[in-house]
Amino acid sequence: MTDNPDLNSSPDLNSSPDLNSNPDLIIRVAAKGDGATADGRHVPMAAPGDVIAPDGSLIHGPDHAEPVCRHFPACGSCQLQHLTDRALAAYVGDRVAGAARGQGIDPGTMPPAHVSPPQTRRRATLHAQAIGKRVVVGFREGGSHRVVDLKACAVMLPELFALVAPLRDLLTRRADRKLVVDIAMTRADQGVTLDLSGLVTEGLAATEAMLDFARDHALARLTIDSGYGPETVWEPEPVTITLGGQQGGGTPVSLPPGAFLQATADGEAALGSAACEWLAGAATVADLFSGLGTFAFALARGGAKVLAVEAARDAHLSCQAAARTWGRPVHAMHRDLFRNPLQTEELDRFAAVLLDPPRAGAREQVAQIAASRVARVVYISCNPASWARDAATLIAGGYRLADLRAVGQFRWSTHVELASLFLRD
Repeated sequence: MTDNPDLNSSPDLNSSPDLNSNPDLIIRVAAKGDGATADGRHVPMAAPGDVIAPDGSLIHGPDHAEPVCRHFPACGSCQLQHLTDRALAAYVGDRVAGAARGQGIDPGTMPPAHVSPPQTRRRATLHAQAIGKRVVVGFREGGSHRVVDLKACAVMLPELFALVAPLRDLLTRRADRKLVVDIAMTRADQGVTLDLSGLVTEGLAATEAMLDFARDHALARLTIDSGYGPETVWEPEPVTITLGGQQGGGTPVSLPPGAFLQATADGEAALGSAACEWLAGAATVADLFSGLGTFAFALARGGAKVLAVEAARDAHLSCQAAARTWGRPVHAMHRDLFRNPLQTEELDRFAAVLLDPPRAGAREQVAQIAASRVARVVYISCNPASWARDAATLIAGGYRLADLRAVGQFRWSTHVELASLFLRD
């Protein structure tokens, strides 16, 4: 399947007046990826427009696509390769709009959903496991600990996938029948970083084999966690990730092992451009759950003075060092916003607030924002359900939802992200 102009459009596939006339017609895709009929029946691997035949099989409609990967649907990385680009974009937008409506919030007229193209995922966590005399490397099956031995991948950057076969060979040569290793791969400025967890390297020969692998495959960094935390064994130069403008004018930030990074560069750009558009002209911004400074440095580039608040110490220190090194107007604060959220009197000092919390949302911090006088709030979320709950709190506190945009960084996955703007009138 190739990209087409319909990819980043999210038409209303449920708008046809005939959709409910056939009880066996699939009218939508539910949150977990199953097709659903008007009377609530769920059918795996069904797309909108498919029809359930009398024998239970599916008669494919115009939005049912041929999967592009040989491992689908076993591989747990993708659940939606049976959808056309049009249906996939609609699903992403509908997930966000549906979460809003579930809390009694009108999502308004949303722009087309942004969906990342194939082979753009710049970070991924794979698993390696010995099965008899061989080693399998790949994603786990959906709802299972079984590992799919990847021979192809339509979502990862090619340079990440190119390491799968060499890693399989390297780990097979260890002849460890109990081998179980987690493999975190990230595309940094200097190349691919590899973090291996659960691997024990004992002896000179094993250590040299790992160093040879890192050198031969031009890794930017190799870390090994044998149970006591990641230990860097190869890093020719300090590893960085450029934030706030990859095409020039961005800020290189030190990338610690395991640090959070948006899944795709284009997804980061879509979220960042929305935040910068909505907060243009804000002199001061509090960036909460700021991580490495993904949004802080983008906003600072636009002229704002930014307070970047983060609980993870490594990410906080990276953000702080980058701001000082490059002279950015970003002040980094180390603070756990779950246990110690910014209070209303602290928030009222800022013209705007941006928050990008973990999947659980930010109940305590949002309650403080709802009680504040901050004029603009941008809420970035990777979980429409927790976002909708927090959005209801903001609206109850006097804000209104002014803009809402859906982003599908995890292509062909049920994982959906969003950017939203709240205004206090």
